[in-house]
Amino acid sequence: MDEDSRIVALDEVPDDGTFLFTVRDGFDTTEAFVVQLSDAVVAFENYCPHWRDIRLDKGDGATVRNGELVCEKHGATFESDSGLCNYGPCEGAVLEEVSVAVEDGVVYLTDDRYEFEQQGPSGDHDLSSRGRIGFSGN
Repeated sequence: MDEDSRIVALDEVPDDGTFLFTVRDGFDTTEAFVVQLSDAVVAFENYCPHWRDIRLDKGDGATVRNGELVCEKHGATFESDSGLCNYGPCEGAVLEEVSVAVEDGVVYLTDDRYEFEQQGPSGDHDLSSRGRIGFSGN
């Protein structure tokens, strides 16, 4: 595997959480996260399909409950292995998968759509903690 596509050592991915990273497609960046399953590793783009500006992993790991990813904004739950929403306002939607592979205990980006940018968040403004309606009177 190419060192430029190295995301993280597998032992740095929490057993009951996620590891956030940023990828690039031309000038655009996208956040994604790695999930370690019992027998595999998967990665998904870091947004809720119900509202794309809502991040599942806000920088300290997505909430995982009973082995499922949870959107804290809507209470939607997603199967950790497939990304399928099995409860909530986006039920039936699927998280966008980002292709990764593990080699010699390291997770690498293998998705042809993206280049690895950095570990952690993209630095874009986090809209997930604000309401969708402004009350400033402006």
